[in-house]
Amino acid sequence: MRGIVPKTPGAADQLVMQEFPVPRPLNDELLVRVKATALNRADILQRQGRYDPPKGTTPILGLEMAGVVEAVGPDCSGWHTGDRVCALLNGGGYAEYVTIPAKMAIPVPEKLSFEEAAAIPEVFLTAYQALFWLGGLRREQRVLVHAGASGVGTAAIQLIKGAGAIPIATARSTKKIDYCLKVGAKVSINASDGKFADDVLEATAGEGVDLILDCIGASYWDQNLTALALDGKMVMIAMMGGLNVEQLNLGMLLRKRLQIVGTTLRSRDREYKIRLTRDFVKKILPGFLDGTYRPVVDTIFSWEEAAEAHRHMEANLNMGKIILSMERVIVQQGGGA
Repeated sequence: MRGIVPKTPGAADQLVMQEFPVPRPLNDELLVRVKATALNRADILQRQGRYDPPKGTTPILGLEMAGVVEAVGPDCSGWHTGDRVCALLNGGGYAEYVTIPAKMAIPVPEKLSFEEAAAIPEVFLTAYQALFWLGGLRREQRVLVHAGASGVGTAAIQLIKGAGAIPIATARSTKKIDYCLKVGAKVSINASDGKFADDVLEATAGEGVDLILDCIGASYWDQNLTALALDGKMVMIAMMGGLNVEQLNLGMLLRKRLQIVGTTLRSRDREYKIRLTRDFVKKILPGFLDGTYRPVVDTIFSWEEAAEAHRHMEANLNMGKIILSMERVIVQQGGGA
């Protein structure tokens, strides 16, 4: 089979297609023929040599996929060849075949294409874990989502709204600010100058937000603490704005009784991911059938145009997910449609 890997760490033009053996499913696994995969920031970091995959993981990029079951391990139940599935991966999504634990397979709703289904696993499971499992999201809470027009951002806004809470988003361009409102944010704030706390306080009658989903890190640290309400919590899922906070003052953490939680989903063990996936399938997947939730697709590239897709993400042009299709050969600009 063919798969895409970085030839050497570096720019997008280092991505190459190579031949690999078709993986063999274990007794409790499914072999899936990949129809579509989706980009994540981790793919870019791995390509650049800044994010090593977990030990024992394939060097092939790709943390999620959608496809068709080709073979079923003898210990699997409830799955058959020909079933449409999507799933979270430790790697290997940029390939023609992948194996997945049967208990991590998510059935693809009938009305969704493979390209739409590929936009679900990583961002929705990341947001679901951060908001509900770690953030303890409750009805009527006010939640600040940074990079609201991103893949995780658009998923989080929908999940917050679906839970009866109040999503407040930040973005860095007028187009993305408006798009956050379209996805479901009650308030969308321009954070292009790195300052947003005053706008958050104004939108919450001076009280602040109960929960922050943060992917920025150091550059937003002080503003985040100011924007949090008393007894507020922040869940950090990435650090695109830096690792180190200068002149760190911990006083506000104590005065406001704040909680800071950090997490990465890729490093979680298999059993954790199985439990998370099953909980998601039970509580959230039905919302894709009744219209409560929808995958947000920005652009569909042929997987042979993976380098161009990476450049599209690195330029911060996307609103929602960038998809690599194994079957389509023409770039489709979705603009977050």
